Amino acid sequence: MNNNLEDRFHADMLNIYQRAMSEAGYHATRFLHMVGENGGIQAARTLLHANGVSEGYTALWELGRLDLTVEALIVDNPDYHGLFTDDELAICRQRLREYNYKNLQSG
Repeated sequence: MNNNLEDRFHADMLNIYQRAMSEAGYHATRFLHMVGENGGIQAARTLLHANGVSEGYTALWELGRLDLTVEALIVDNPDYHGLFTDDELAICRQRLREYNYKNLQSG
C-alpha cells in the first residue's frame, strides 16, 4: 500500500474534523481521539465495521453535512478506494444511500 496515500487519507480525516467544527459547528471529539490514537485508516475501518452509523454521522446528517462523514470522504475520492475492501466500500455507499446523500453516484 502507498504510504503517501495513507498519509493523505489521514490528513483528510483530520481535515473533515476541522471542517465539521468550523463549517457546521460540530465538535467530533471522539472521532478526533480515534484518528489520533489509531490513524485515519484504522479509525475509518472501526467506524465502518460498527453495527450502525455513529452518533457523529447522525449529527452531521441532521446538520445537512453528510459530505463531512468518513463514508463520503471515501466514496467521493476514488484514490482512496484501494485502501478499503469492496465490502467496506459497499458499507459506505449503503449508508450514504440510506441517508439520501446527494453526491452519491450510482454504482
